[in-house]
Amino acid sequence: MNEPEPKELLELAIEAAQAGGRLLRERFAAGGEAAVTSKSTPTDLVSQADLASQQAIRALIGARRPKDGFLAEEESADDAGSSGLQWIVDPLDGTVNYLYGIPIWCVSIAVRDAAGMLAGVVFDPLGDETFSAVRGEPPLLNAAPLRPARERAHTLAQALVATGFAYDGEVRAAQAGVVSHSMGSMRDIRRCGAAALDLAWTAAGRFDAYFERTVKIWDTAAGALICESAGLEVHELSDRPGLPGGILAAPPELAGPLLELVG
Repeated sequence: MNEPEPKELLELAIEAAQAGGRLLRERFAAGGEAAVTSKSTPTDLVSQADLASQQAIRALIGARRPKDGFLAEEESADDAGSSGLQWIVDPLDGTVNYLYGIPIWCVSIAVRDAAGMLAGVVFDPLGDETFSAVRGEPPLLNAAPLRPARERAHTLAQALVATGFAYDGEVRAAQAGVVSHSMGSMRDIRRCGAAALDLAWTAAGRFDAYFERTVKIWDTAAGALICESAGLEVHELSDRPGLPGGILAAPPELAGPLLELVG
């Protein structure tokens, strides 16, 4: 059997993300999730909406690509598969926002091969925006070229920077110290609560840069690829005392200064 073209995989990723997203949008409009549990901490929540979206995504991808691996936020097992491809899925990024009725959440799906991320999509069901990319090609927004609507900041002092905070209270306190130290060197900081959407919006120029610690691969896989495809630098943040590793995405002229400040 011929190897699938990256664009074919992207089409499947988009179809799966939109299937999960439509389901989430219907439940969001209906209001309230009856069953909510916690995971790593009492503030790390998972709802039936997360699980339903993941089941819909897994069923669709599994039916089309049964030999591929599957790694998802709401599954404990890392299924490597036998095809050399693995799907990385966050069925609902921004669960707390979703449960509170805050309209900032999304679905993130990427597929990787031995060389890294091959294709990825971040779907915002409420904004009806599909951010996507294939490795080595320019990113897309709703199937059209992704073009930032504004000129990016040229210095960190002009930059609007997105970030996020951990579920663990002690780590959040350490992150607050970083933000306190950094705020005077930037235009401002935004914390929206959905890492994949933060990355997609950074690629789109809605933020000038983004950094966050404690994120997982399903939070960042698709969004990081979209940022790289948009010409941004994506860096890994190493562990620091009291601060787990993370990710930073920024244009080349901002990446170095921001790494010095928060890395």
